[in-house]
Amino acid sequence: MFQLLLTKHRTVLYTPKENRTVLYNIEKKEECMDETINTQHLQGKNVVVIGGSKGVGRAIVAATHAQGAQVLAVARKAEPLNTLAAAFPGVRVLALDASDERAPATVFATLLPDILIVCAGAIPHAAPLVEQTFEQFSRNWNSEVKMSLLFSQAALTTPLPSGATIILISSGAAMGGSPLSGGYAGAKRTQMFIAHYAQQEAERLHLDVRFLALAPGGMMPETDLGTAAVEAYASSVGLSACCKRGRRVCKSSQESRGKRLLDFQERH
Repeated sequence: MFQLLLTKHRTVLYTPKENRTVLYNIEKKEECMDETINTQHLQGKNVVVIGGSKGVGRAIVAATHAQGAQVLAVARKAEPLNTLAAAFPGVRVLALDASDERAPATVFATLLPDILIVCAGAIPHAAPLVEQTFEQFSRNWNSEVKMSLLFSQAALTTPLPSGATIILISSGAAMGGSPLSGGYAGAKRTQMFIAHYAQQEAERLHLDVRFLALAPGGMMPETDLGTAAVEAYASSVGLSACCKRGRRVCKSSQESRGKRLLDFQERH
């Protein structure tokens, strides 16, 4: 089953509340999503995107804003956030380090979310296992794993709107590994465990909060992470990056993935 989940152009949605893993062919979702993305079904909802200034996070900001949500984009650097705000009038921005233990309280005080999406993370150090120091190997554990833990804990201890949804963006690497990325795959798998554990805690505490983990499959070379991955794996087999892109690129754009995430969230 895990090998099937690695099939190119597919995305894994793990829903701990229903204790199931759903496999989507993202190419076949295109027509359905195009029909729904122009609706305003997020009107009146607060959406917070951690890592919302670029890449998939920026696409999620654009998609939720288009659907009428009040959106807060959070990222470390102010400059790309200001560019984002100029591109999407009405989107609020907040510059901070989301891995800081005080970050969840600051974010929730700025905008209490109906939907919280954690998609920020570090670019892993690209090198064979034997060449990795532990600091390099653990880079993603100190970034997206820490953020996922902090914001999941905050969602369990802060009164959120009824039916609030927390989505942790994992990776297809969580299912099959990424041998040149150190602890990246393990970190992404741990995000899925965090969603599972957090959902168990929500049920134990009788909270109307839902936790999901989404693991997009395929490389997205238009993102910084995707570019680094393509270059590392191309170099390891003696290919140019452009050749590697031709063989491994997922055809779905980051914009369509951002839109499709909303479709997943609505359906599950």
